[in-house]
Amino acid sequence: MSTDAGPKAAEETDRPYGLPGKPLARGPFLFGLVGGLGVLTAIAIAQMIVSSLSTIILVVVAMFLAVGLNPAVETLQRRGLKRRLAISIVFAGVIVAFALFGLAVVPPVSKQLSEFVAAVPGYLTDLGNHPTLRRLDADYQILPQLRTFVTTTLGPSLASGIMGAGLVVLNGVFTTVTLLVLMLYFLGSLHTIKDYLLKLVPASRRDRTRAISEQVLTGIGGYVAGNVLISVIAGVLTWIFLSIVDVRYALALALVVALTDLVPLVGATIGAVLVTGVALLQSLPAGIACAIFFVVYQQIENYVIYPRVMKHSVDVTPAVTVIAALFGGALLGIVGALLAIPVAAAIALIIREIVLPRQDRC
Repeated sequence: MSTDAGPKAAEETDRPYGLPGKPLARGPFLFGLVGGLGVLTAIAIAQMIVSSLSTIILVVVAMFLAVGLNPAVETLQRRGLKRRLAISIVFAGVIVAFALFGLAVVPPVSKQLSEFVAAVPGYLTDLGNHPTLRRLDADYQILPQLRTFVTTTLGPSLASGIMGAGLVVLNGVFTTVTLLVLMLYFLGSLHTIKDYLLKLVPASRRDRTRAISEQVLTGIGGYVAGNVLISVIAGVLTWIFLSIVDVRYALALALVVALTDLVPLVGATIGAVLVTGVALLQSLPAGIACAIFFVVYQQIENYVIYPRVMKHSVDVTPAVTVIAALFGGALLGIVGALLAIPVAAAIALIIREIVLPRQDRC
């Protein structure tokens, strides 16, 4: 009896909380419980992704811009500069570009807004002196109703609208600063991130994965650099033309064209319509001249400039380019349209280098 008690006491000493019980029976209740918990977990993960979608997009765009600016950094490195100094020069160029855009766009907008506010009393006086309006006011009391509307409805609405616009501007500034900081971080640690991710790949496939990833990153960088170059060409030529035609705020309008030209498919058309509309408000001949200029320039850009700039960056057929841009725009708006083409190029490369050879071996 003492022989049996010894091992039992030792086993109880090794397990201070007692022996484990029998496993739960795998009945329908346990199966349903585990399945329900899995569904709830999936829903919670989906809600977290949806809630943080703006942050995810911000991180993806920052990484995308960092990959796009990396060729410029490596070019400076090949000229003998250290990577930190090269990153500082490229980042300073980005900051200067943002500052020039703000200096070119904000003053004309604020000037026109102040001119409009200063002209409002004159507009009201002209309306009050108009004979038809006087007659209607005598019959229907229009001006008192207009004053009541302005003081009770329009004024508070404008005040809340101005506060909302201020919050939007602050949010935009915060988002821009966050994007620049993330881009700087990714640009400085791009090689470290890439080497760390490659360590997750089995050693037997690491060299091939490294070669494919380098080709994908080179394509993305070439696409970003090429797209920026095309936008700069569009902006410079637009500025020269608007200066010749003597359209007011030529530099600001040229920057609008350069910014919208970054968006595939519809960006150039949107910029052309906006600038042509502004020119039409100034004079009919200037608007017609702008319309003719943009029609001619877009043909040159689509069939001469774009193929020459992009021939060494992304290898995507035109049909896939259009489809990818449409899907990207439908999913994530302008950001999706910008990311769609290099993502489609990366998918096409992976299919060509991995999927098709595997299918041929089967």
